[in-house]
Amino acid sequence: MAYVNVPKDLTKVKTKVLFNLTKRQLICFGGGALIGVPLFFLLKGSIGTSPAAMVMMVVMIPAMLFAMYEKNGQPLEVVIRNIYRVCFQRPKQRPYKTNNFYAVLERQNQLDREVYRIVHNKETDPRRKKAGRSRYRKREQDG
Repeated sequence: MAYVNVPKDLTKVKTKVLFNLTKRQLICFGGGALIGVPLFFLLKGSIGTSPAAMVMMVVMIPAMLFAMYEKNGQPLEVVIRNIYRVCFQRPKQRPYKTNNFYAVLERQNQLDREVYRIVHNKETDPRRKKAGRSRYRKREQDG
């Protein structure tokens, strides 16, 4: 009797297209072959067979890596993009910033006062109390 292993997580099962390879693997291997094989034949006459084969392998290795390598279910280009973002695109230190509602209201109040000054060509806001000065003058006169 033959037993067939059935994976428990069916989301990790990939559809095989040809030669037990996925579409992604076929495209990457095909691209590597389209670049590597003509390069081998171009270099074979000038530098020899062994060095041309080495150059072909070095050129085709990235295509094979893009076809086969996965980490945590992510292909190589996603892993490289994440590494780039962490190392170069995002800042190293991210300061903690709060969204203080009081500070927002204070900024809005300052903007309102500035707009009022611009519109009415005055230096002061009508909401500011001027009664304080006159109150002291009255006390001085009374006393």
